[in-house]
Amino acid sequence: MRLFNWGRKGGPSATETRASIENPSVPVGADGFLTFFGVNDANLPAITIDSALCVPSVWAAVAFLSRTLATLPIHAYRSSKDGPKRLGGKIETVIHDAPNDGMDSFKFRQYFWQQVFTGGRGLAWIERTPASLEAIWPIDPSKTTISKSPNGTLTYVVGGQTYDATEIIDVPFMLKADAAGHYGPIARASKAIQLALAMNDYASNFFAGGGVPPLALSGPMPAGPDAVKRAQQDIRRAIDAAKGSSEQVFPIPAGYDLKPVGFDPEKGQMTDARRFQIEEIARAYQLPPVFLQDLTHGTYSNTEQQGAILVKHLIGQWAKALEGEMTLKLFGRSGSSRYVEHNLDGLMRGDFATRMEGLSKAVQNALLTPNEARELENRPSRPNGDDLMIQGATVPMGQQKMQGAAANDNQQNEAQAA
Repeated sequence: MRLFNWGRKGGPSATETRASIENPSVPVGADGFLTFFGVNDANLPAITIDSALCVPSVWAAVAFLSRTLATLPIHAYRSSKDGPKRLGGKIETVIHDAPNDGMDSFKFRQYFWQQVFTGGRGLAWIERTPASLEAIWPIDPSKTTISKSPNGTLTYVVGGQTYDATEIIDVPFMLKADAAGHYGPIARASKAIQLALAMNDYASNFFAGGGVPPLALSGPMPAGPDAVKRAQQDIRRAIDAAKGSSEQVFPIPAGYDLKPVGFDPEKGQMTDARRFQIEEIARAYQLPPVFLQDLTHGTYSNTEQQGAILVKHLIGQWAKALEGEMTLKLFGRSGSSRYVEHNLDGLMRGDFATRMEGLSKAVQNALLTPNEARELENRPSRPNGDDLMIQGATVPMGQQKMQGAAANDNQQNEAQAA
């Protein structure tokens, strides 16, 4: 394909050719086609955790999930014949209040989950004393080497120190086939994140250029490459002058036209494409799009339903992953009936009227005591509020007639007494 024939010394010759889709020696596959137009993987930005967090939807997903999981109340319990009993002492302090001297429970768990939802793995070291549990310290997964021994156990090397698997709380986003390595959400969704970053860059460059797309000067080509460069510079100066002076008209040499190369964001459907990238990133985290502030398909009813989906199919699963790991590593396989558990009730709180109706039914049907219901609303207990109560009209099956006869006898006795 002949592109130029300037006929001057130093310019391309008339026989210069480039690969094109008309050339049968060039495959018309996607790679060859895109390469012809100068588009290849090298044009897309490299993805790191820091660069991925520049995408608002990735930032929102990591921040939302890590903060939500960090806010869940978490306690240690012991099973008994009277039901679960909450453990106290140092275990309660480490698990619920402050895992170590430098971090409270929220900060520790937020950091832990941030590592899971970025690099793909959360790690923490358990510090023990001969008497009890002392502290739990976060570990930087990027500075940890994990290996698997022939007997199947994992070892963790951090700063030259080797730790056994029983000393490390380990929650991976997804394990590889060897059960030692892991997959991270940012690495697996790198193509979607690359597109989001590329569209961010394109949009910013487009509007930074005053909303003017790349232009081509059409007309008789100047003689010689230096003349072409001067013509380009003249046109560029004219456009910059027009933008700087807020003028909408600028001169073009006689016999020439300016034609846009490429599409502006509207014609290129950039708004729809950027919105689709939000859905792609939400899909990578299995997160309902409404929690990334995408209400494109949201309504009052399905947005509320997505809250229930969030707790049941996402938050509950990750909470269970940490509960199981902490129970195993803190108390061992037997556990002595001790276990760690989150309280998800706070995420399921409805509006005030719905909560009051649910609590009323629970108290009236002996599912909760009045004080237990008050505790759920962060209200102080009251005397005589620890007894289970039930509606007086509720009787065992088969005793309805007996209850009715007794009621009639009471009415007759009261009438005679009067």
